Amino acid sequence: MLAFPRIGDEHHVWMNGIYDAVVVIIIFPIIVSMGAGGSLQNNKTTKISKFLGDISYPLYITHYPLIYVYTAWVYNNKIPLGVEGLAWGAVLVITSITVAYACLKLYDEPVRKWLKNKFLVLMN
Repeated sequence: MLAFPRIGDEHHVWMNGIYDAVVVIIIFPIIVSMGAGGSLQNNKTTKISKFLGDISYPLYITHYPLIYVYTAWVYNNKIPLGVEGLAWGAVLVITSITVAYACLKLYDEPVRKWLKNKFLVLMN
């Protein structure tokens, strides 16, 4: 769905609005329901899925500045897509996952635990 950033030209702007509405109202909910209705078959896939689910929000929050630094480096130094660009791209992916995991363990989980303890005590 994201491969089509825009439908229609300047004379048919309404087509893009319909496309966006169909994607958001129909297609994306179908994709989410397919994922929510799935089941995991073994312990390894359960662990991988839990890890990816745990780092998804920290990764979403922290990867953007890293992407900008990488993009600026590629643009400023005119790095081709070849070996050097792909190698540093792989380093970027690993760094993004590492930073997200560190944020999860050093900030997200401790803050959630503190909030849980603080507010559950107040509710009892």
